[in-house]
Amino acid sequence: MNRLFAISDIHGCFDTFYELVTKRIGLTRSDRLILLGDYIDRGDKSREVIDFITDLVSTGYDVVPLAGNHEAMLLDSFRDYSMLPLWFMNSGETTLDSFRIDDICKIDSRYIEFFTSLSYYHTWKDFVFVHAGFNDNAIDPFGDINGMIWECHTGYEHPELRNRTIIHGHRPKTVDHVLGRIASGSRVIPIDTGCVYGEETGYGFLSALRVDTMELIPVAKI
Repeated sequence: MNRLFAISDIHGCFDTFYELVTKRIGLTRSDRLILLGDYIDRGDKSREVIDFITDLVSTGYDVVPLAGNHEAMLLDSFRDYSMLPLWFMNSGETTLDSFRIDDICKIDSRYIEFFTSLSYYHTWKDFVFVHAGFNDNAIDPFGDINGMIWECHTGYEHPELRNRTIIHGHRPKTVDHVLGRIASGSRVIPIDTGCVYGEETGYGFLSALRVDTMELIPVAKI
């Protein structure tokens, strides 16, 4: 592995994602890219985001996609229609539109296979990558799926976590906030810089963290 990057919360912003991966960081097959979930919903190109990720994997790029709460809500709705209202409250209809379908049951099986194949965390040296965070009170925080896709904390005391650096997304932060966390040597670094919230002051960036150098590379929403 040459370089290690992490990106979170793409939320259907395919054009920005493509720009960041292919031009700004110039991903090569000797790099590793860890994606922290929430590829879908809110933005209008969720299908394109998933297609790009799977194309990278199939052509030999070292990509590690993790699950986010939005992928979990899609799967819950696919398995149980009673879960649809929660997903639709969180912009699930934009994902159906991107797939050009009007019912979750019509989604192609290869996409369901992709979503069900996602891991919930990834480790590298003393770093842990996760969508949201961990349940600090769980006996095994790596076994608490709900915690990993929904819970964010600014610090952890669990013996399995306290001496590790947690890289996560889920709750959008400004680029300046993320840079401040990196500069302070924080053990918990959020990297969701709110790409899909481009109209809100301070947000509207998709950011890649180059983990081996702790360099943040933000790209404004296209």
